[in-house]
Amino acid sequence: MTSAIHRTDTDAGGCPFDPAAVSPTGCPVSPEAAAFDPFDAPYQLDPAEALRWSRDQEPVFYSPKLGYWVVSRYDDIKAIFRDNLTFSPSIALEKITPPSDEALEVLKRYDYGMNRTLVNEDEPAHMARRRVLLDAFTPEALEAHAPMVRRLVREKLDAIIDRGRADLVAEMFWEVPLTVALHFLGVPEEDMEQLRRFSAAHTLNTWGRPSPEQQVEVAEAVGKFWQYSGRVLRKMQAQPRSEGWMYDMIEKNREMPEVVTDSYLHSMMMAIIVAAHETTALATTNAFRQLLSRPAVWDELCANPELIPSAAEESLRHSGSMVSWRRITTCDVEVGGVTIPEGGRILMVMASGNHDPRHFENPDDFDIYRDNAVDHLTFGYGSHQCMGKNLGRMEMRIFLEEFIRRLPHLELEEQAFTFLPNTSLRGPEALWVRWDPTLNPERRDPAVRSAQRDFPVGAPEARTIVRRVRVMRAEPEADGVLGVTLVDPAGRSLPAWTPGSHLDVLLPSGEARKYSLCGPADSGDWRIAVLREEGGRGGSRWMHEAVHEGVELRVRGPKNHFRLDESAGHHVLIAGGIGITPIIAMADRLKQLGKSYELHYAGRSRGSMAFVERLERDHGEVLHRYPGDQGRRLELDTLLAEPGDGTLLYACGPERLLAALEAGTTHWREGSLHVEHFSAEGALLDPAKEHAFEVELADSELTVEVPSDRTLMQALRAAGLDVPSDCEEGLCGTCQVEVVEGEIDHRDKVLTPSERESNDRVMTCCSRARGRKLILAL
Repeated sequence: MTSAIHRTDTDAGGCPFDPAAVSPTGCPVSPEAAAFDPFDAPYQLDPAEALRWSRDQEPVFYSPKLGYWVVSRYDDIKAIFRDNLTFSPSIALEKITPPSDEALEVLKRYDYGMNRTLVNEDEPAHMARRRVLLDAFTPEALEAHAPMVRRLVREKLDAIIDRGRADLVAEMFWEVPLTVALHFLGVPEEDMEQLRRFSAAHTLNTWGRPSPEQQVEVAEAVGKFWQYSGRVLRKMQAQPRSEGWMYDMIEKNREMPEVVTDSYLHSMMMAIIVAAHETTALATTNAFRQLLSRPAVWDELCANPELIPSAAEESLRHSGSMVSWRRITTCDVEVGGVTIPEGGRILMVMASGNHDPRHFENPDDFDIYRDNAVDHLTFGYGSHQCMGKNLGRMEMRIFLEEFIRRLPHLELEEQAFTFLPNTSLRGPEALWVRWDPTLNPERRDPAVRSAQRDFPVGAPEARTIVRRVRVMRAEPEADGVLGVTLVDPAGRSLPAWTPGSHLDVLLPSGEARKYSLCGPADSGDWRIAVLREEGGRGGSRWMHEAVHEGVELRVRGPKNHFRLDESAGHHVLIAGGIGITPIIAMADRLKQLGKSYELHYAGRSRGSMAFVERLERDHGEVLHRYPGDQGRRLELDTLLAEPGDGTLLYACGPERLLAALEAGTTHWREGSLHVEHFSAEGALLDPAKEHAFEVELADSELTVEVPSDRTLMQALRAAGLDVPSDCEEGLCGTCQVEVVEGEIDHRDKVLTPSERESNDRVMTCCSRARGRKLILAL
């Protein structure tokens, strides 16, 4: 990622606006910025939509009504999260509306002293404490809480399942996350309703705009919350150690009182109750609202419950509960081309960044098949990323799994949604649903109630996002080549794809095989071609023997790791055997664009060369055929002798062809040759030949040990880091991470020789450290 931040010693100049309002730098404020008010209806109803103008025109602006600099684009927000020194989190819990004297007096009467927590603490104190508190939040530790979460959700669902109508917020979504938070902390469950009011009051107090009268009322509730949590904490400190995170912290307080202080214990207890409770409750409500308002998507999820983790992640991206976060600058700094002066308060609107088309394709669509939803900013990023993110994910998934199994016929009622007015937390205050109890599956089969499906703790992996398709046609395309046309089982249009894309077809064994989409790209269906390889691993043999019209297949994708650069002056397309499948789609696209190209196609015999008649019909003028049974041979030395100015080469075929191309283009400009590999020789982990090493994470300020029997990616995930991945074989580049320091043992087939030599990136799924340490920008 290229940082959009630059420190500066001078004010910004040359502002194009000329209204009366000005920012603290003296620069005039645009009419849109002057009118922006996060407490107005547009932002309260849909923050991302309310800031569309900002993402498009003015990604960093000063809001006179709020007194904050607002940042709306993905890269700018992520860059701010990465730099906790320039952008201090110290104001994260500051009241966004200055408190009245009367409200301050109320808080003083309750001896309210909530000050620093992990959320608003500067370095180095923040990471010193965070490292002490992290163990309970690892995926392995959180697994132990899943049965408790499941029990609570099931009990609440049992209470309403025969009723036929319910407000899910009041009946389930509010109370279950609160009880989970209390169990996690080890706090007694008494005073549940009181805690509910406390949490809402805390939100309004910190991120809302209460009236003077409301401020006094809210201060009373916050003061009582503070008193209550202090009373419970003292009771826990006085009794023997028990289960729960607070007992761990009490022990740390005794072991290292200078790090985990008494006042810190009290503040953290109150903060965790609010954070673990309300964010998850609202995120779950948002997820159900989005899914149920799209009945076809809900039905698809019911039919494919393995998509629950990706559906929950897409909900967090599309409509997360944490809308914005705050920072204050410690020096003059440039963000997105705008100078923010020292002491400038910043409102980072993550909800807007999550809808930034520069990072997410079709960002306003709610797509449960989105393979990069995990990149969302809802949990923050870096050393201040939410520690409880995986606990929240677990709760959302269990809620969804119980409902789609036991109430797949659930419907959303027509209703007007209302929200607690504030800048940062968002979710409907009620969610009314209905269903016909006579259709409950467990009335016919009581086993449905307990037939649960569990998911690994942590971010979903792209490989778990599986789509069902139906075979419309399965006929020979050439000797030993089966052509397969795939359609959506429900008759919907399948997603568009681009030349170079492929599908992962899942075999009955659970293994996957990659097959390129061969088009035509605008046909509305998906077409692949499979070469039967008798000496292969069995996948192509199964495809030839088991796939026929009407069969349903499970696929992942489309994915494109072999993308066509359409800007080149000339393209040389080279295919060997079944490697024609991505190449023919590229030829179709270049012809459609009117671009200059030539196509070279080699095969064992004309009869074994798939699509040869279509190629002759559609690309005859630029097609060069090399059927081996006719004595014709592709002469690479001649083809590659003279590097073409502005020419790009794209090739797919046997590994020996690709190796010959790489050897034959060393005199071409680097980056001229693009190839697609479908095997990962040398990339797999062999613990007997590996050595352990240490990884320092610069953005997260953590250190992770990578043992000899784990990949770098596995070690990072075990530490709670969200590392995106796809192939996990070193073929696609999805898991690439920036390297700050250290020598890399590259084992991927993605990077070019010069990219490897630059030593500034690593594929975490397969590559390792040559030495004993790496420093990563993660």
